[in-house]
Amino acid sequence: MLLTSKTTSKRYEVKKSLFISYLTPIKEFKSLLKDLKKEHPKASHIIYAYRTLNEYEQIVENSSDDGEPKGCAGAPTLAVLRGDNIIESAVITVRYFGGVKLGTGGMIRAYTNACQEVIKSSKLETYEKKFLVTFDIPYSLNNRYEHFFNSEKISYLDRKFETNSILWSLHLTKDDIERFEKFKRSL
Repeated sequence: MLLTSKTTSKRYEVKKSLFISYLTPIKEFKSLLKDLKKEHPKASHIIYAYRTLNEYEQIVENSSDDGEPKGCAGAPTLAVLRGDNIIESAVITVRYFGGVKLGTGGMIRAYTNACQEVIKSSKLETYEKKFLVTFDIPYSLNNRYEHFFNSEKISYLDRKFETNSILWSLHLTKDDIERFEKFKRSL
């Protein structure tokens, strides 16, 4: 399975209609959709499709045609995400109508191609399951832990400064956990 870690956009034009597609990480999907609606108030349609994993590692999918004929925009976009085995990501496509009707088949092809183009121009990464790890440390070890996480390019979800210790929360892959355990043993 693949995913994206940063938003990419690509323009696609067919019969004077402009399609601007965005491939974005699922965590940025809602805010990007909201921003695009403000940024493109004169767009004919802003459709989307996404695939994400729930807490049981099951794929959850959704799409919207935003007023396009049913099944002509969101569904083909979702089909491309499925076909390319992309998860934890969303595609949003902004359409400006160019005055020439595309017909049902033409719209399906246009939205499919717009989605494929943005995926081609994006950097995709292999999905690795991550596990929530929480732990606390004394204040005196904070710099060592920060240095380790920075050097290993591990970002933390949260760090709370308690009265007598620091409580950390991280999402780690199996490899990250092994390196982290080795690091803790070296202290």
